[in-house]
Amino acid sequence: MSRHRDFTNGNIWIDLFYFSSPIMLAQLLQVSYQFIDSLWVGNLIGANALGAVNISGTVIFTVLSFIIGINNTTLTVLSQQKGKGNEEGVQTYVNAFVVTLSALAIVMGILGFLFARPILLLLGTPETMMAEAMTYLRINAIGILFLVGYNFISTALRAVGDSKTPLLFVAIAVLLNIVLDPLFISVLDLGVQGAAVATILSQGFSFIYGVIFVIRKKIIPLKWPTLPLWSEVKLILNLGIPSGLQMAVISAGAAAIMSVVTSHGEAAVAGYSAAQRLDSLFLLPAHALGATVNSMAGQNIGVGKWGRVKQIATYGVVYNTVIMFLFAGIIVLFAEFGISLFIQEQAAVQFGATYLMIIAFFYPFLGINFVLNGIVRASGAMYQVLILNLLSFWALRYPLAYLFSEIIGEDGIAYGIGVSFMLSSVIAFLYYRFGKWREKRIFT
Repeated sequence: MSRHRDFTNGNIWIDLFYFSSPIMLAQLLQVSYQFIDSLWVGNLIGANALGAVNISGTVIFTVLSFIIGINNTTLTVLSQQKGKGNEEGVQTYVNAFVVTLSALAIVMGILGFLFARPILLLLGTPETMMAEAMTYLRINAIGILFLVGYNFISTALRAVGDSKTPLLFVAIAVLLNIVLDPLFISVLDLGVQGAAVATILSQGFSFIYGVIFVIRKKIIPLKWPTLPLWSEVKLILNLGIPSGLQMAVISAGAAAIMSVVTSHGEAAVAGYSAAQRLDSLFLLPAHALGATVNSMAGQNIGVGKWGRVKQIATYGVVYNTVIMFLFAGIIVLFAEFGISLFIQEQAAVQFGATYLMIIAFFYPFLGINFVLNGIVRASGAMYQVLILNLLSFWALRYPLAYLFSEIIGEDGIAYGIGVSFMLSSVIAFLYYRFGKWREKRIFT
């Protein structure tokens, strides 16, 4: 247990930096995983194939969203148990999460495979992209258990204060993907199907290696699963259902925005798809800080150190704002170059570059949402965060993206999304400051 970090004492700035940095690096590797996929698909197959993979990726995240949401609950439950010093509680809930997530992954994988085409039709997928998008989606549905397990181990480790070990697992998956992608796409001439197979094989090997590694090193109490008590499953579902719905809201909102993009044609889809790859790269610090404050606040809530929780929130927001404005400047300087790494069609490159340059300076506001929602989520106030996300995506982001695109054309998508980031951050702050999330208790 020496790898675990105690967040209830010590310098908060140092904890923020040293705990978030490995998460950021792991997420950077994870994004590079997708980045590599996009580079090979976009350059070896073409812009249509890249658009098909991106649309399918949105669907995959939508199908997975409920499970990922429950997985995110791991941070809250295990970090509070860790803060209490209850190692038996950590072991009990690790087992309960393994059983619950495995069952859900199998069910959702079957549903994702069977309903691939109807979902893609619902998103308005262009017919020229349909066959490749459906192939990519179905292969990923088959390998969903690997993806879920791969993410769970990393999340459980971070919940108990270890953000370094997940780096190893992600690195293995990325290195395998670098080798397997060109092999399956080009050498074996499998195209988009090859990209999907390479993804599943890489994640599968990393997951199996991760299980063996944590058991041998005893980093987390991962043992052969047994049926959990109903009280344990009930707690997971009470927190996990709203948390899963949060992710469903986010992913469905992303899918809805994709439907706005598809209405502007293939060049917009390809340009937006490339921009989203870079978008996910530049948002890494905000995502990492959200996960970091969730773990840090969770441990402190577990022992009742509310003054320290407030400090974590304040420092997290300041840290986010500085870093995200620095990243915004980089985006403005290199937007067109970055987009051209993925696609060469001029209309698509122009759309993607313009989108990034518009949205860049709105990123700090989105980061504030990640940090403050991470703090609130650490208390177990999942329904409250669900409502915040509903407002953010369905009352603001999607309607504003649609409205602005109707008024000023395709560039309005970025303006509408950016304005929604600003308004969402105001709502998140108001709830953090005046809401009743501090009254939430998940353990007596």
